[in-house]
Amino acid sequence: MFMEEPSQKKLKLGDESGQDGGVAEASVVDAETRLEDSVPERYIELVFTWSSKPFTLSIAEVFDLKASLQSLTNVPPERQKIIGLVKGKLPADDVCVQSISGDLRLAPGKKFTLIGTPQGDEIKDPSQLEFLPDVLNDLDIDFSAAPEAAAAYLHDQRNKRKIREISAKLQVNIIHPLREGKKLLVLDIDYSKDVFVLSQFAPGTRAEATTAILDTKPLTSGALPPQECVRPRLHEFLEAVYPHYDICIWSQTSWVWLETKLVEVGMLGTERNYKISFVLDKTTMFSVFSTRNGQPYRHHVKPLQIIWNRFPQYSAKNTIHVDDLARNFALNPRQGLKISAFKDAHTPRAMSDRELDKLAIYMVHIADLDDLNKVQHKDWKNVVRGLRPDFDAPST
Repeated sequence: MFMEEPSQKKLKLGDESGQDGGVAEASVVDAETRLEDSVPERYIELVFTWSSKPFTLSIAEVFDLKASLQSLTNVPPERQKIIGLVKGKLPADDVCVQSISGDLRLAPGKKFTLIGTPQGDEIKDPSQLEFLPDVLNDLDIDFSAAPEAAAAYLHDQRNKRKIREISAKLQVNIIHPLREGKKLLVLDIDYSKDVFVLSQFAPGTRAEATTAILDTKPLTSGALPPQECVRPRLHEFLEAVYPHYDICIWSQTSWVWLETKLVEVGMLGTERNYKISFVLDKTTMFSVFSTRNGQPYRHHVKPLQIIWNRFPQYSAKNTIHVDDLARNFALNPRQGLKISAFKDAHTPRAMSDRELDKLAIYMVHIADLDDLNKVQHKDWKNVVRGLRPDFDAPST
């Protein structure tokens, strides 16, 4: 027993006896069937990164892409943010890859980035995050004012070993190509936590976690829309400095949290006049031990040397690290520029904040200097006052 070939099929019009309509061969249907059977699906192999990990997949239709991404990463289609594959939105699910290749220049081996939270890993409350931020405020340390302490950190054998270990296993996902001749701006983005007492190291000391460019307390809790948690003029600041600096975001949080929030606030995946070159998460940091008012305590640092080891075009001469925590500069105090912390978004005081406008003026002003290592960034606001007296008002 066997199945008929499509060309042998007959289509009867009318009842089974053919009394009302007779019999006609379905030539058009057969022709289309033969055409579909004779044209094989065309697959294209693509390469993407997600959560700093590389993946390869072969797809025939846009639907295959979304399904394959979910299979490999457990990120459902409605959460998938695809960066660098095509300009604009993806075509409909039933569009064949070969038509994308022709119309939108999708070539085999094309690389792109996937951003999205896996099913079941949604962040519902800041307390559920796996990595608590360092406490700050009255526990912060200005290492630029303590060169002997900074030198001790730099020459500490444990710290040198940790930098070597992190550098050896560092994998960086380049989101946007690094540009020749540009300096490097490293920006902090962490999440906030309520004020609490640091009893284990400094009993009675009250401290609060903050960030330089976002108020992440309402961002993580959902109290405010993501765009309203952004420090005023953030995007304008990045657009102003981008002609001179490649941009790195360094967060003391997990990669999943970081990429999700960067998309939500519009720093990734949107058409703007700046690009984020790469991001680093908590795995590139390690702990050091400090003393404050006679009390020992541990805190994490962001060692720029691991970036310089990975990308030799950057160095102490052309890197600037902006953070609201001076102690993050422990291993690179001369590259650190401390700005005021941003919090209480949506209050009149926060909405009138112009710290980033001032910072843009300063960073553009020093952009042409050959060696930033010789600049005292601690005095940056005095420089801005000299350049723009109208910005002499106190910061938030």
